[in-house]
Amino acid sequence: MDIILASRNKKKIQELKSIIEACGFAGKDATVTIHTPDEFPQCEEVEEDGATFEANAVKKAVYIFECSGMTAVADDSGLEVDALGGAPGVFSARYAGEVTDDWANLEKLLREMEGVPDEKRGARFVCCIALATRSGIKTFLGHVDGRLGTTPRGEKGFGYDPVFYPEGHDRTFAEMTDEEKSSMSHRGRALRELQTYLKEQGLIL
Repeated sequence: MDIILASRNKKKIQELKSIIEACGFAGKDATVTIHTPDEFPQCEEVEEDGATFEANAVKKAVYIFECSGMTAVADDSGLEVDALGGAPGVFSARYAGEVTDDWANLEKLLREMEGVPDEKRGARFVCCIALATRSGIKTFLGHVDGRLGTTPRGEKGFGYDPVFYPEGHDRTFAEMTDEEKSSMSHRGRALRELQTYLKEQGLIL
């Protein structure tokens, strides 16, 4: 089975691939081969203008499926902060402006959270995975609750990982190994839901 990941974000593609391979349905001796839009230069960037993670994920998956003719998997995810009324939400990747800049986004978030006490720094990462096939569209959700720190810690991961402490842990996502993060992350949980569906449909072993 061939699947195309509907993203050109290299860090996101790397994480998606590593989680998919860890799940066991892609990689060496597996039944799924992963492709990216770079193999289909005619496929353009998709504007993420939906009001929800699901709307954006579905839009990307449908476009890449129609453009490539290949089963497509798209991800839209972001951070929801309680003290900010759920922001940055669907604007997580461009919180500090239209040009994606992880560090600028992180700095803006920390400025807006200045003075907010620990007990009010609750947040969650949310992910929607959309699967587009000839049979239609399916979506799979995952989330992980946690809290925000006051200063970045760790060199791994990307985005808001350096300030996000998953519930029950005293290290940020950016301080964890890829395997540790994937075992509990919003993206890992959504992809495992996708894996279960593909198995139930007999599309993978």
